[in-house]
Amino acid sequence: MLLAFGAALLLASSLVSAEQRPAAPGFTLQNLTAADISLSDYRGRVVLLNFWATWCMPCRQEMPGMENLWKKYQGRGLVVLAVSTDEGSPARVQSFVKRLKLGFPVALDPDSKASDLYQVSGLPVSFLIDQQGRIADKITGSEDWMSEKAIARIEDLLTANDK
Repeated sequence: MLLAFGAALLLASSLVSAEQRPAAPGFTLQNLTAADISLSDYRGRVVLLNFWATWCMPCRQEMPGMENLWKKYQGRGLVVLAVSTDEGSPARVQSFVKRLKLGFPVALDPDSKASDLYQVSGLPVSFLIDQQGRIADKITGSEDWMSEKAIARIEDLLTANDK
């Protein structure tokens, strides 16, 4: 409990130094085609892990920016993994993803398994995970993913191994 609280304090500032980053909790969920998808599938890549729901207006508003960010940086090693917390049938999530033409992976978390691991208490919330599987940043609330600030965060993480 104390470790989790300390990790949360570290994440209150932007981009925690690599030595102080806590490990990102692993999980396996199903994607929209009922195949398993695990966070560990993306080890070695920068992951934008986003928790959202179709009924959450700020979540809906930030999705197009995430799609644009993913399109811009996927070739350089960025993965956007959007974890839907919607309960019930995945049809609503599938319809939403199709309507917005989202190409990044979407996982379903109707039982809050991953959400609980990340202590998600409000939506949207995003975590930036570095290539070593450590949480570099936590972003609470809607984000403009194409802003200079967001792009600088992503660039810093993508180039961290080059330094």
